[in-house]
Amino acid sequence: MRLLSYIHNGSASFGLVTTDGIIDLKARLDACPSLDALVARTGGNVRPAVEALAGSVPDVAVDAVEFLPPLAHPNKIICVGLNYQGHMTETGRAPVDYPTLFSRWPDSHVGHGAPMIRPAVSQMFDFEGELAVVIGKAGWRVPAAQAMDHVLGYSCYNDGSIRDFQRHTTQFLPGKNFRASGAFGPWIVLADTVPDYRALTLTTRLNGQVVQQASLAQLIFDLPTLISYISTFTPLEPGDVIVSGTPDGVGAFRQPPLWMQAGDRVEVEVTGIGTLSNPIADEATRAA
Repeated sequence: MRLLSYIHNGSASFGLVTTDGIIDLKARLDACPSLDALVARTGGNVRPAVEALAGSVPDVAVDAVEFLPPLAHPNKIICVGLNYQGHMTETGRAPVDYPTLFSRWPDSHVGHGAPMIRPAVSQMFDFEGELAVVIGKAGWRVPAAQAMDHVLGYSCYNDGSIRDFQRHTTQFLPGKNFRASGAFGPWIVLADTVPDYRALTLTTRLNGQVVQQASLAQLIFDLPTLISYISTFTPLEPGDVIVSGTPDGVGAFRQPPLWMQAGDRVEVEVTGIGTLSNPIADEATRAA
């Protein structure tokens, strides 16, 4: 079951993706203006409301809409750095005992198909394909053994990074939060349709060439560990997003470095979830 947010004929909505098109859920669910609102209203238990409408005739074709990030305003977007051994090795960093965490803001990413923007102040625009985990059930100090019960679903994420700003200090925040520098989507696949996230494969392509590929089984800190650790210091709420880390192969550590340029296209594919595809544009070309 795939849920997305989109714009059609100038109007924002959200829906259920089927083989024949998109079922407009906003038109069918009273007083529920967005997927964010549905997740909040149901406490993350969206399936009953959505499943009842799954047999409806689709309202619009998938290729007729403008994709938005699946959730417009997550309360928290917590990203995990250095969570694949290959990426840890290519950075030259020593192993760590706890996850490396930083935050992104909602305006730092765009939806599927929208341009990721290289800011005018930097040439060092890098790709980072990742699996995004959307929290469904609220939790505070969640035991690892119960952590997966708190997952609503999965999506693809490109943690686009402005490397020189990331390296200004030991804190990653500036390099990870330029406006429209990342991407999130194209939709959320409900967790109960994914038997084992560890069986998924993550692949990043730049202009059709594979630049990253890894199994989700290779995460240093697996999803239960991340959910448990993060919920130790902050309560997790429905709609929060955890971005689980990127494999090796990022542009910064290639020789010579491989930076994304205007006119490029980057794709993040997670088997069973979908493919997030975005063109790259320079800031000067972005419409106001």
